[in-house]
Amino acid sequence: MEKKYILAIDEGTTTARAIIFDHSGKKIVTARHHIRQIYPNPGWVEHDANEIWNAVQSSIATAFIESGVKPDQIESIGIANQRETTVVWDKKTGLPIYNAIVWQSRQTSQLANDLIEEGHKEAIHKKTGLIISPYFSATKVRWILDHVDGAQERAENGELLFGTINTWLLWKLTGGESFLTDYANASRTMLFNINTLDWDDDLLKLLNIPRKMLPEVRTNAENFGSTKNYHFYGSQVPITGMTGSQQASLFGQMAFDKGNVKNTYGTGAFAVMNTGEEPALSDNNLLTTIAYGVDGKVNYALEGSIFVAGAALQWLRDGLRMIKETPDSEAAAERSTDIDEVYVVPAFSGLGAPYWDDEARGTVFGLTRGSNQDDFVKATLQSIAYQTKDVIETMSSDTGIPIDVLKVDGGASANNYLMQFQTDILNIPLERSSDLETTSLGVAFLAGLGSGYWKDIDEIKQNYHSGERFEPKMTDTLRDNLYAGWKDAVSATMAFKHTK
Repeated sequence: MEKKYILAIDEGTTTARAIIFDHSGKKIVTARHHIRQIYPNPGWVEHDANEIWNAVQSSIATAFIESGVKPDQIESIGIANQRETTVVWDKKTGLPIYNAIVWQSRQTSQLANDLIEEGHKEAIHKKTGLIISPYFSATKVRWILDHVDGAQERAENGELLFGTINTWLLWKLTGGESFLTDYANASRTMLFNINTLDWDDDLLKLLNIPRKMLPEVRTNAENFGSTKNYHFYGSQVPITGMTGSQQASLFGQMAFDKGNVKNTYGTGAFAVMNTGEEPALSDNNLLTTIAYGVDGKVNYALEGSIFVAGAALQWLRDGLRMIKETPDSEAAAERSTDIDEVYVVPAFSGLGAPYWDDEARGTVFGLTRGSNQDDFVKATLQSIAYQTKDVIETMSSDTGIPIDVLKVDGGASANNYLMQFQTDILNIPLERSSDLETTSLGVAFLAGLGSGYWKDIDEIKQNYHSGERFEPKMTDTLRDNLYAGWKDAVSATMAFKHTK
């Protein structure tokens, strides 16, 4: 009998990956293809949805070629995705009517501000767990319907479909037969009621978004349909797991218990706490979201979203050319001899949690004549840790749950300087995952649960191995002084926009 595997599609903001796992949770192969970023105007970020689809197909093909695994050996497929990114496409032709608007994009800021000024903040928070922001899908859909000729009428006639990237990929893989999404992704649209577990008619009416545009919502581990055989070399493979990238990471980190917290250092950084089977609303601008729905139960989470983490290192590399490769930032930070007087606030597309200031822009403070390139790189790394502390402290305050350890993953977590500074500034231990790509592992586990490849969560736990642990070494006095400087820098950043 041929050995069976799980295929995880991990479609992120800058890269599409295809990863094949065996029954022990071991990664057999990872294939990846880059996704082009499109910046039509300052603060706008878009993708070509067809390019994303092509990148996913190329990654899958490369994974099969490099691993020698055959398509008919794939038990099932899981899809994890950049979450709030929005696609609207023609139901008949399958062609997007506009570029995908990326979660980072701020082109819908005015729409979000209008909703706030009209007094909808509290109602939307109670229904969706979210704060009103251009970050989420709702204003992006409205923007596309407003800016593409005839789009509103076509949507009302049932000619257009909306989906986040998971829905788009599922629709393409199944040849248009499955138009579905999952609880986790739906909860990031600002259109989904996390209490009733359905699209909210009041919000759809408020934004004039026809319900017929929206996909049916399912749990995170069940049969979503099967691939067309022309996509998988004659095989029809079931797709049995779908979730958003950060929820996948939470699942991959085995954060199944109330109070478990993980932080993923990707393009942005995303701290997520499992809060159990009841939604906990934040008083301090954290997001309440669905962690996962499995076996008839729904677990909720609190999340703090940091818009710029790894993206700041890409900026150092590509924009300022201070480093040749992103990993070079670690050595640069270690070379720096300043006393941490430089602060970089990388608010390139506003500030995320707990500030939620869409108008803020990046700033630098504390430069002296002696400041050099290494100091600047170190301050940029430190900014990621400071932003994480903002979120983790707010999370603990909102829930009353002390956080004893932070589980970390994502590309930038490979940076040992960043991890040590993070544990120091938080004053709690960090556990780095043995596999930094826990997003793909998490959605593979969901797909395996959905297809019966793994029996239950207890069996999955046997396949998890933690990696290196970091312990705090910084003095309380230094920690307090450094963090006070960061808070001053953020306050000055937010004040600056009012003086322009």
